[in-house]
Amino acid sequence: MLEVNNVSKNYGSKEAVKNVSFTIKPGEVYGFLGHNGAGKTSTIKMCTGLLAPTSGTIKVCGYDISRQNLAAKQRIGYVPENPYLYNKLTGREFVELVSKVYRKADSHAIQADIAELLNSVEMSVDADKLIGSYSQGMRKKITLCAALVHKPKVIFLDEPTNGLDASSARVVKDLFRKSAHEGAAVLFTTHILEIAEKLCDRIGIVHQGVLIVEGTVEEIKTTYRDYGDNLEDIYLGITKKESVHHG
Repeated sequence: MLEVNNVSKNYGSKEAVKNVSFTIKPGEVYGFLGHNGAGKTSTIKMCTGLLAPTSGTIKVCGYDISRQNLAAKQRIGYVPENPYLYNKLTGREFVELVSKVYRKADSHAIQADIAELLNSVEMSVDADKLIGSYSQGMRKKITLCAALVHKPKVIFLDEPTNGLDASSARVVKDLFRKSAHEGAAVLFTTHILEIAEKLCDRIGIVHQGVLIVEGTVEEIKTTYRDYGDNLEDIYLGITKKESVHHG
């Protein structure tokens, strides 16, 4: 579903992403972990076509994101860490607007899909209020609905549980896990290692722009058991060692 091959991104003299390669299969949840500034968001923005890679190639469902941009983007759903929404629209109007960008017909089936999504994130009651009145958590949930309304094949979630209370975070996690169960490939970043440990089929750890570790949670726990018995301890041990090594 997603193929990232030797991708690099430079901002002037700063190399933010360095020859990163990974793939995500249908139905797989891939956790992309790293400290602030490690290159996670730059990688996601390249995968979604918002940034052009300095080198390397990215394919979404076989379509090159640089050369076949429209075909690739038709198959993508994206929830940025800080989404931009239209404050003068209601939540329902925003999701409908995004739906019409992707799907031509304004059918009863689409309206039913929107209603189901809003209900699944507990936004049915607030869907007809203006987005300008929404809390951060409500804005994040509406963004998620908009990202999923066209049933994308590849879903990118940048810190999807930021700003959410425990109940809302659970709803969001259940929703993107459901999308994976239905065959979508999901890539998400998070600073909450317990979420990654519970939800991810595979994990990639990026440090200073380099993908330094990749594998299933169990593979990583087995390989790096000297650092601890949970993902958080292992992650901190690996990144600390890398910082010392490169320092």
